[in-house]
Amino acid sequence: MLDGEIIYLKGVGPQKADVLAKEYDIHTYGDLLEYFPFRMVDRSHISTLDSFNADEPYIVFKGRISELHIVGTGRTTRLEATFTDGTGVMQLVWFQGLKWVKELLQKSQIFIVAGKPSMYGYSLQLVHPDIEIATNDEGTGTHPLMPVYHTTEKSKSKGITSKTFARLTDTLLKQLPAYLPETLPTGTVAKFHLMSRNHALRNMHYPASMEVWQQALFREKFEELFFHQLDYQYSRVSRQHHSVGRVFSVVGEHFNDFYHQHLPFPLTNAQKRVVKEIRHDMKTGRQMNRLLQGDVGSGKTLVALLTILIALDNGCQACLMAPTEILASQHYASFQKMLDGMDIRTELLTGSLKASQKKKIKQRLAEGEIDILIGTHALIEKDVRFKQLGYVVIDEQHRFGVEQRSKLWSKSDIAPHVLVMTATPIPRTLAMTLYADLDCSIIDELPPGRQPIRTTHGTDAQRALLFNFMKQEIAKGRQIYVVYPLINESESLDLKDLMDGYESISRSFPMPQYQLSIVHGQMPAEAKAYEMERFKKGETNIMVSTTVIEVGVDVPNATVMVIENAERFGLSQLHQLRGRVGRGGGQSYCILMTKDDLGTTSRQRIETMCNTTDGFAIAEADLRLRGPGDLQGLQQSGMLELKLADIVDDEPLVRATRDEVRSILESDPDLLQPGNEPLRSYINQSKNATRWDKIS
Repeated sequence: MLDGEIIYLKGVGPQKADVLAKEYDIHTYGDLLEYFPFRMVDRSHISTLDSFNADEPYIVFKGRISELHIVGTGRTTRLEATFTDGTGVMQLVWFQGLKWVKELLQKSQIFIVAGKPSMYGYSLQLVHPDIEIATNDEGTGTHPLMPVYHTTEKSKSKGITSKTFARLTDTLLKQLPAYLPETLPTGTVAKFHLMSRNHALRNMHYPASMEVWQQALFREKFEELFFHQLDYQYSRVSRQHHSVGRVFSVVGEHFNDFYHQHLPFPLTNAQKRVVKEIRHDMKTGRQMNRLLQGDVGSGKTLVALLTILIALDNGCQACLMAPTEILASQHYASFQKMLDGMDIRTELLTGSLKASQKKKIKQRLAEGEIDILIGTHALIEKDVRFKQLGYVVIDEQHRFGVEQRSKLWSKSDIAPHVLVMTATPIPRTLAMTLYADLDCSIIDELPPGRQPIRTTHGTDAQRALLFNFMKQEIAKGRQIYVVYPLINESESLDLKDLMDGYESISRSFPMPQYQLSIVHGQMPAEAKAYEMERFKKGETNIMVSTTVIEVGVDVPNATVMVIENAERFGLSQLHQLRGRVGRGGGQSYCILMTKDDLGTTSRQRIETMCNTTDGFAIAEADLRLRGPGDLQGLQQSGMLELKLADIVDDEPLVRATRDEVRSILESDPDLLQPGNEPLRSYINQSKNATRWDKIS
């Protein structure tokens, strides 16, 4: 029944079906039934303009339109209507959908208007209100609670409003069978005192009371998070039970020689723990798919190298893919330095190499003459072939798309072990949601001798003090980063900010006493590498840059990070940038420069950065302030498309569903027990049963 095409529902027809499909991805009865209202309005409680409660988030009025006129021209055009309920007057304003609104307002004089009024000058105003023609049973009808659905201006212009959804859903519910089958195990429904699916779907649209709607909403949120967890956790359990991986049974000469003779510094306990976890995965005969989280400077690269050496000891090749040439070159230089004196063949493959160089590297790789290949997206080109790829390491994994990562993973006849690393701390709730199919390791300990970075907030009025401090640090032989927020490398305005800043610094730090480098994304790769190298060698005192230095640049002598327009960055990105300093033994500083007048959210971000250096605490704060859809790398992943649940506000529910799915899969990994039949059916039908986006 729920598979029926929406075009055949009474009141739809071909034209509306086309709009529903294009605007809302609604194709079937089931799609419509699961297009839930985002709010319930109590139509039995009509407020009056002379006595409404301004603290209420959503208020309902009933009255007439006394005046209607178009104001302004071009982009500033708006529709204004004067609304009165007999006790007062309010202006209604629309900036979009003017044609259909004007037609609606001319049809009748009595309307139900809802929204959150505000003062504009001395007048009460409501912008883009929910509005509909009042009916005789308004407030006394069969359904006192009015569902409010999200709508688009385009669909409203085609006659599909929130009230249209309410009417179509009502029609559908009346013709559905009395019972809709359950999708959750009966034990789970009973354990969490959930409303049945049958009752929940009906009461999400037309509940008897707000309490009943909240119960239905809880059930639907639970189901959404439950199946999200099932998608990912089933993938992990299935891999553990059924996937074939290479058996790395030997810890041999390469590993032991490096560990005893070439280790640059003693491993922290956290690094030792993570190496053991990876080592255990590699010898099980199942493909490893592990996420390695570690704060900036925690030593993830060393862990990657140690475990790569295990792959080499077992006769396999390994590769490390990084998102930028700067970071790939940094890894290559780091590996070369640490492996100096060992008989290990390492190469760097990037897009900027000459064709002849690429051809030679690819030939040697295919013949097995390269042990470790480090590179950028160039690694996933079709003609890059390994003789025996056994281990894949992906750094800053969120910077790669789904297809890119899966291409690398598929370059071996037997699935290689995969380690994905991130220096962006992932909040616990996000980790539970996004990485439920990955085994997670965390390096939560910095190498000994590192001093906490002192972070302070400065404004333009304090720039003279900032420049004096920078000169004092340079006099001590230290180096300085100054970073500008080039968010989009094609934004000429941002590039102008960078160049203006460079000129200003040049005037205050003149040659030959001071030497400056400049790096930004529009420079050729060779020029960027040249400037980076000058700074690393200590030939320049100040590096003026955009966020291209966010990851991968390791200059222990750099002790000051100045971030201009810091209010334009998210917390996680500020933390990443701050991590470019503090990599040596001396005291380091991060100075966040902002405009004088900051908004509430920006000020909270700056205060958080000044108060803590804990990456995970910062990530949690970033999640609360920005929301999951805005966090770096998550929008492109498409992994947080939740209709109802909010992973911040509903964290207890995230934990509950994660634990419930884990418990079910531990006792019945193939979902063959009779009570788990709905879950088995879901897995068989799910398009997400194989998640390529999780291979990295």
